[in-house]
Amino acid sequence: MSSNIWVFVFIILSMVLKFHYGVPCESKQGKFKVGNNDSFPWISMRLPDKVVPLHYDILIHPNLTSLKFSGMVVIEVLIKHDTDFIVLHSKGLEITFASILLEADWKTDNEEMNLNVLEHKAHEQIAIMANETLLTNQKYRLHIRFQASLADGFDGFYKSTYLTSVGEERVLATTDFEPTAARMAFPCFDEPSFKATFSIKIRRERQHITLSNMPKIQTLELSDGLVEDYFNVTKKMSTYLVAYIVCDFRSVSANTSSDIKVSVYAVPEKWNQTQYALEVAVKILEFFENYFNISYPLPKLDLIAIPDFQSGAMENWGLITYRETSLLYDAQTSSLSDKQWVTKVIAHELAHQWFGNLVTMDWWNDLWLNEGFARYMELVSINSIFPDLQIDEYFLSVCFGAISRDSLKSSHPISNAAETPTQIMEMFDSVSYDKGACLLNMLKDFLTEEVFWEGVTRYLKKYSYRNAKSDDLLNILSLTCPEEDFILGHSCYTSTQVRKNAHRYFKEPPHLKETMDSWILQMGVPLIVVENNGNQIIVHQERFLKGIFQDDPEWEEIQSGYLWHVPLAYITSDSDNIGRHLLKTKSDIIQLEKEVKWIKFNPNMNGYYLVHYEGNGWETLVQLLNQNHTVLSNKDRTNLIHNIFQLVSVGKVSLHHGLDLLLYLKNETDNLPLLQGIGYLEVLYQMMERRGISDVANNLKKFILQHFGDFIERQTWSDEGSISEKKLRTELLRLACQLHNKQCIEKAKQLFDNWMASNSSSSIPTDVLRTVYIIGAQSPDGWNYLLEKYRLSLSSSEKNKILSGLTRTRDTDKLTELLELCMKGDVIKTQDLASVVATISINPDGQYLAWEFVKNNWNKLLEKFDVGSFSIRGILYGTTAHFSSNKDLEDVKMFFKFLKEQGQELTVADVAVEMIQKNIKWLERNLQVLRKWLENVLSNEAS
Repeated sequence: MSSNIWVFVFIILSMVLKFHYGVPCESKQGKFKVGNNDSFPWISMRLPDKVVPLHYDILIHPNLTSLKFSGMVVIEVLIKHDTDFIVLHSKGLEITFASILLEADWKTDNEEMNLNVLEHKAHEQIAIMANETLLTNQKYRLHIRFQASLADGFDGFYKSTYLTSVGEERVLATTDFEPTAARMAFPCFDEPSFKATFSIKIRRERQHITLSNMPKIQTLELSDGLVEDYFNVTKKMSTYLVAYIVCDFRSVSANTSSDIKVSVYAVPEKWNQTQYALEVAVKILEFFENYFNISYPLPKLDLIAIPDFQSGAMENWGLITYRETSLLYDAQTSSLSDKQWVTKVIAHELAHQWFGNLVTMDWWNDLWLNEGFARYMELVSINSIFPDLQIDEYFLSVCFGAISRDSLKSSHPISNAAETPTQIMEMFDSVSYDKGACLLNMLKDFLTEEVFWEGVTRYLKKYSYRNAKSDDLLNILSLTCPEEDFILGHSCYTSTQVRKNAHRYFKEPPHLKETMDSWILQMGVPLIVVENNGNQIIVHQERFLKGIFQDDPEWEEIQSGYLWHVPLAYITSDSDNIGRHLLKTKSDIIQLEKEVKWIKFNPNMNGYYLVHYEGNGWETLVQLLNQNHTVLSNKDRTNLIHNIFQLVSVGKVSLHHGLDLLLYLKNETDNLPLLQGIGYLEVLYQMMERRGISDVANNLKKFILQHFGDFIERQTWSDEGSISEKKLRTELLRLACQLHNKQCIEKAKQLFDNWMASNSSSSIPTDVLRTVYIIGAQSPDGWNYLLEKYRLSLSSSEKNKILSGLTRTRDTDKLTELLELCMKGDVIKTQDLASVVATISINPDGQYLAWEFVKNNWNKLLEKFDVGSFSIRGILYGTTAHFSSNKDLEDVKMFFKFLKEQGQELTVADVAVEMIQKNIKWLERNLQVLRKWLENVLSNEAS
């Protein structure tokens, strides 16, 4: 049949189903009950494998006035093993009818019987009890009708609202299902391995539009004044990728070179902020089709900015949902950093159309196969298409962030067991995203880009519309045979190409799975200890753990059993050609051709490891930076700064050596290492300020303003320059004003006063907007004006900057008002509550206010966010991880103990406690060193 005939058949079948099942049958024995869990026929949180879904036919009718919805789902299933019941997922849905029909009876008029339905609330499952045994290899249709209220939060099928320019509130209904919330919208087999196709129909009022994964193929007029939209059948996919929306948005569209229609949707008043996202999406979609040599398999791709959205975006196949700040770009108020963010998020979600949608991880323990690849492909695509955004410099901070999280005892392997919905949600962290991406980057460097690319494309082709595990990826990457042999499944591990590339590290090809298992199945970060003995370099590996020192009693136990296969790379004083060595044992010797003055490992930070240079190794590198820092690349200089301050946290290097290294920055010519070094000094200043250690805080302030004064004075209050120059301007001027630099504060106040006097008609350069708002918010009139401006602004990026200003006031009454507004959710949306609470916590005058707010409003917070959500984890970490006193530690422990007793045990609690302990230990060991170093340096500069 032609595609048009298939469309016609689909419409007719849907109409038959609608009218045949449109009215509930009278039930003779069926009932829906919350079962005694002992009577429920299944005991596992994972669904049984006896029943496999093949196709869903879904009808949804949301009422945007009553905020309720009703629906029907017909699921075609295949029985793999005889069974007397079907278990699937459902959460918060009232089941009004359920039946099971054998394939042979699909076209008959046999009366369907309403069957008993049991519910296991704790497992979010229902069981439909069959009247007779369902037989192996037979197909059945499962018919379920259901109803519920649109969710108040951000999961499942939920309501979102926005205000028009005249203050009218509009309501829309939207979905967000990842990881386990499809079950809140319709009964389903809500696990990623249960892939199926979906036919979706949505009833709506005429003033609305509907969107779903596939294009709309038909609209029918109903007798009650409603209309019903029919969407084409989807590709085979997991339930968490299903999406549908009822709204009144406007869009812009364009076609790719392969004729894919790309559209960007937003509320009508923000329609003019969609053009940049459209341009980016078209270019990146074309790039990925060419890069993977795999066509995007759907006829359209929609990107839509949702007014209420918890995370940054969600990669629903063909209908990607975004937070407004992640999709909309306003040239008047969005900075170049905002543009980089929008571009990065779009690239991430489009990469998911292949990594996650086309090929899906088999279970959530391997989430990194989705998220690690998507994060890594941000780097690949943006570097190629938008080099001016300098995404490779940003990627350094991605790996630094991953190391920070992964160097705690509370870390986890990137492939990690997760069973409950809360455990699954907690997998969405920097280990899965950032460490996953950094390991892929290291793997690319290890195999060479060509071999890595060939393996990845073959992985995508082999597992298209299927599920995969970590081992599947590694096995594919080990194959480098011709395409025809690959398709036949032949192993070509000893190909000439692999041998050629393998010689960079060793004489024989590696056992790739063994090498990568040491990174995937084992948590943590290796520390490579280097001793330079002329032409012999002795290397030793150990586990790096922040806050754990070699003389601590627990050190030996924590080190036990950890061994990585580390693909070392290095440059030396003798050659900038990269040398390579695979370290597979605890210790080894690298033999050089001749003696070298210095050696630098991990060039350009392509490896996921830290390095300690024993003996005079660090001293030699510091001298090198002081004499001619350009001998090393800007990434290598940044890497050294990051490296040495990590080593300070474990006592490998004294703090004064780390601070001595930063002195070379006065002559630095690149913004990347400059921002890294100044960033560490700001962290120290904030710690001193929060703890009220005023003498050290004042001396840090003096040192920063004196040592980096020339850089600060060179900054203009403008929007000129590259993204690196703009970031430096933004950060330096913000920091200078924070440190009470008189000229900075006067200029910022002048810009703010002029802006306020002109009723916001005068423009402020976007790079300095945040700084100007922070200074403006210090006066009551300025704060009140900003809040009113926030209410009226149609720019999400401007609202973000205004919130930064509002949260930095020293007036605790104003901070309390902000928190109350967030809880109400009308002026400041609930989606922004977590970031507001965390930002107030950074404010020395707000840190305890925010923490008390969390403790006093915990139950109310759980009404707004799921216990394992991004928001709850961000709130808990943001309000506690900066503490550095034993008193605060005990208070935090007591609260987390209370949560555990309430059954709300979270990994983030362990992370926060560990961070506080690390901070306490850092101060005990380094406060006096820092105080003395500052006194000496300031004294020397004064003389």
